[in-house]
Amino acid sequence: MSTIYQERLHRFRQMVKVENLDGFLISNGENRRYLSGFKGEDTQMDESSGVLIISENNQVLATDSRYTEQATQEATLYEVVEYKTGLAKELPEILSKLNIRRMGFESKRMAVSQHEELQKELLEKGLNIELVPAKELTDNIRIRKDEFEIDCTRKALAIAEAAFMEILKFIKPGMTEKEVAWALEVKLREGGADGLSFPVICASGPNSALPHAIPGDRIINPNEPIVFDWGAKYQGYCSDTTRTIVLGKPDDELKKVHQTVREAQLMAMEAIMAGANGKAVDQIARDHIEKTGYKNRFGHGLGHGTGLAIHEGPRLSPLSTSILEPGMIVTVEPGIYIPGWGGVRIEHQVVVREKGAEVLNSLSTIIGFDET
Repeated sequence: MSTIYQERLHRFRQMVKVENLDGFLISNGENRRYLSGFKGEDTQMDESSGVLIISENNQVLATDSRYTEQATQEATLYEVVEYKTGLAKELPEILSKLNIRRMGFESKRMAVSQHEELQKELLEKGLNIELVPAKELTDNIRIRKDEFEIDCTRKALAIAEAAFMEILKFIKPGMTEKEVAWALEVKLREGGADGLSFPVICASGPNSALPHAIPGDRIINPNEPIVFDWGAKYQGYCSDTTRTIVLGKPDDELKKVHQTVREAQLMAMEAIMAGANGKAVDQIARDHIEKTGYKNRFGHGLGHGTGLAIHEGPRLSPLSTSILEPGMIVTVEPGIYIPGWGGVRIEHQVVVREKGAEVLNSLSTIIGFDET
């Protein structure tokens, strides 16, 4: 694994050099893990398990006593520095030793208060170090996946699909959304997931018209749509899948909506290949849904990248500027949502290849819709 991190560090240093920076501060948890192997997690926005400071010839992982031993074991390419009086107070000395004068930082991750505190400490210590926001640079370091990352995602997806097949053996009308969501979470853990990609969504009946519904005490009834959106983590990599099922017999409207979503997804996946435009791929699915009579019923983007984070680049949406490249992993998840009635969403994960999309899923899209 050390070779992987050496290659990533080399590539990242090349990107930093192009930006005319002589150092970079990594505080985003996924980027920190990607570049070092350190798995420490930040429990909330204003807490940190550590930062990376990368210069032309050195790399330091600064953390506190809770993570020192873990960092030493996992980030073997890094000098581990334990700070005792807080990161902002001790960071200036580290930067000075590394002779950093123009340092990039992740403006999407660093809070205004943290930036102000660091600037204050630098000034008080008489250090002339320029802090340069470099959002675009770190947005792109993980966007193309190597085969190790693709294999981890494939394994995470297999765990997620196997867990879903297990709960289908016993869910029935009369159970609540929360009961079913918890059962799926248990199966994910028992099946080998390191954790959840995000909280499980189980949304039934009218609740299925809410793309990010929170499972509640609603009783699941026969013959209504039930949207499941779930994912497992494996080696830090996230899977993300959505299926819509029905316990009983779908009526004609539900069949039509489900069929329309399936067709839109297939059309979009056929258009995915190296060089394709994220906005254009989204438009293919959106046009089909609208032409079938469901205009303005598909509000969110068609898909997003996944990796160490559940939402990352590239994007497939009306606002996307992404051009797809080999190795990118994207979700393809069209949906139709009708307030008061319900909704249908189907989601696959695919790898962008030179001449098409490699679908990572094996789980059927017509579970519960065998009569379509």
